[in-house]
Amino acid sequence: MRGVKASDLFSFPESIPFADFFDPNALPWQWIQQIKPALAAGFEQRLPVEIPAGVSIKGAVYIHESVELPAFCSIEGPTWIGAHVQIRPGAYIRGNVIIGAGSVVGNSCEYKNCLLLEGVQTPHFSYIGDSVLGNRSHLGAGVILSNLRLDQKPVKVKTPEGIVDTGMRKFGALLGDEAEVGCNAVLNPGSILGKRSLVGPLTPFLGTLGEGRMLLSKPSSREVGRPD
Repeated sequence: MRGVKASDLFSFPESIPFADFFDPNALPWQWIQQIKPALAAGFEQRLPVEIPAGVSIKGAVYIHESVELPAFCSIEGPTWIGAHVQIRPGAYIRGNVIIGAGSVVGNSCEYKNCLLLEGVQTPHFSYIGDSVLGNRSHLGAGVILSNLRLDQKPVKVKTPEGIVDTGMRKFGALLGDEAEVGCNAVLNPGSILGKRSLVGPLTPFLGTLGEGRMLLSKPSSREVGRPD
């Protein structure tokens, strides 16, 4: 795992105009650290012609004209939101957020310093902070991506080969392309899910789940192969 690359988890989509900041050969958690510099480098600021009265927008923000805005939500810049994104009521986007085309920004969800690639589904009651969610990944209702250790020490990543100190005080989770997390699961700081992996509902998880693997909570607490 020490030699893992971001490209082992994600394919960076052409529709997001920040590819130069996200090296496919970098360690995957380094992509979290690149979100702020990517947005700080500058981007076109654009808002839809019609903005509902209950939508609060502050700072440098790009919202594609096809984005669906709800009756009320809060968006703080810097934030970049791509085409055909659906934003649902009560969403809170706190800044340093990049959201790729076709994603769902859910009701009563909070987003902070995170990268959502294309077609990411985060529909209901989740916290997504200091994280990268791969293409077509999905969070069930109430999933929490915890990003800070209780002792507030740097986050370490558990891998089959050993423990890697990332040096990052805040690090939520990395979800590979098409990874899934079931309702009310909690991913502890530094969790990594491989492509097409699945963490079942009500499951507390810490560590690395390999590509195509599935982890279920008690009484069926076991890791098994996930069918194609």
